Amino acid sequence: MAFPRPEGYHSITPGAAVPNGAEVLDFIENVFDGKTIERYDAPDGTLAHAEVMIGDSAFQIGTGPEDSPPFPAMLVFYVDSADKVDELYQKALEAGATSQAEPTDQFYGWRTATVMDMGGNGWTIFAVVEQLTPEEMNERVSALEDDS
Repeated sequence: MAFPRPEGYHSITPGAAVPNGAEVLDFIENVFDGKTIERYDAPDGTLAHAEVMIGDSAFQIGTGPEDSPPFPAMLVFYVDSADKVDELYQKALEAGATSQAEPTDQFYGWRTATVMDMGGNGWTIFAVVEQLTPEEMNERVSALEDDS
C-alpha cells in the first residue's frame, strides 16, 4: 500500500545533518519565517531531526553524529522583491550568518545574496527583478564574453 506524500513535500525534499542543528533550526525560524512541524530531540538534548516549512516547501534538519562528516545543503529561497533580498540578507547576518555574496543585481535579471548559516548551509536569496526573453539573455551572455 502506498501512502501519499505529505502536503508541502516534493519529489526531492532538501535536508541537512550539521553541527548545531538546533541553532540552524532557530535561524530558519527567525530569518525565513520557518514553521517547525515536527521536532525530535536526542536523549542528550541535541536536535535529532526536525521538519520545517519554509514558504511552501519542507526542509529537514538534524544534528549529525560526531563521528560522521556534516552534510550541509545549498538552498535557494525565492522572495518577491529586491528589497526583500536586502532585508533577509541583513536579518541573516544579524542572526549569526556569514556573508558569502552581498545583495547584487545580476545580468540575468535577478537580485541575489548568499549567506552561510552556523551549520555550514548556504542560503541564496533570489528575487526576479527583470524578466528577460531568451534573446535578451543571449545578448547579455555575449556581452559578458566580449568584456572578458
